[in-house]
Amino acid sequence: MGRVTQRRKVHKFVLDGSPQALEFPVRHREDVLAVEEPLEIRLGQLSYSVTMRTPGNDFDLVAGFLVSEGVIWSPEQLVSLRFCAGEDEDGVQTFNVVEAQLRPDVVPPETGRNIYTSSSCGICGTDSIEAVHKSSHYSPATDPLTVPVGVLASLPGLLRESQAVFDVTGGVHAAGLFRIADDGSAELLCLREDVGRHNAVDKVVGWALREGLLPLSGTVLQVSGRASFELVQKASLAGIPVLAAVSAPSSLAVELAEASGMTLAGFSRGSSLNVYAGPGRVSVPAAVTAAAPLA
Repeated sequence: MGRVTQRRKVHKFVLDGSPQALEFPVRHREDVLAVEEPLEIRLGQLSYSVTMRTPGNDFDLVAGFLVSEGVIWSPEQLVSLRFCAGEDEDGVQTFNVVEAQLRPDVVPPETGRNIYTSSSCGICGTDSIEAVHKSSHYSPATDPLTVPVGVLASLPGLLRESQAVFDVTGGVHAAGLFRIADDGSAELLCLREDVGRHNAVDKVVGWALREGLLPLSGTVLQVSGRASFELVQKASLAGIPVLAAVSAPSSLAVELAEASGMTLAGFSRGSSLNVYAGPGRVSVPAAVTAAAPLA
């Protein structure tokens, strides 16, 4: 997998009480790690942001990041993407700087603020629902999509089947974009993995922008972790009507989903899920009885 993974020697301590563990409590082995490296994003000659990410699909990441920032929303606004010269101490090209050339009429907000994002959090500073609405060019609220509850619950399993990097490292997040057909079936359009869950989403959104697919109406974004505010923000700005997560959403994520007219599901585990916003998009078979009252 090239620069996506790295092999490292580790000392494995086994404490299960077995005879082998008592005789050899420490074992020496190789493990495979997900690579994490910085990526500098430049707008023209200006350094705009640095994010920690897993190398790969970097052009998608940059394009999706610019959509999430509200800088662009159509492929025509992004003139070009290229890797800039950059070498490590051994003189090897790092491919850790990407320059985006925007159409002359595109003016990035707060140019020069040098945003820094880690692999565990989203964009620092973009923290209000009002700011998201000001940047939005698409409205998930008008999307007529309905998703059968069984199909929605099945998406984490479909996502997991395609997580190649997670299979060998156990250390990356995944985001998968699914198209929901008229018959209710789900088709995986794009899957991206990264040490940062927000990077994985940006890579999916950037792929969609470069393919000319925005807004992403009629789709569900399934993520492998929790649903934070920034993930709802990114989905909303891409026009995605449904976001589903394997783990819990945050309170602000639910508030933003409601304000944006999105459907937000959490704890989606195959046999059950919770819908925190927009339940009207989730269809239930007629044979299913009324919901039990809250305890």
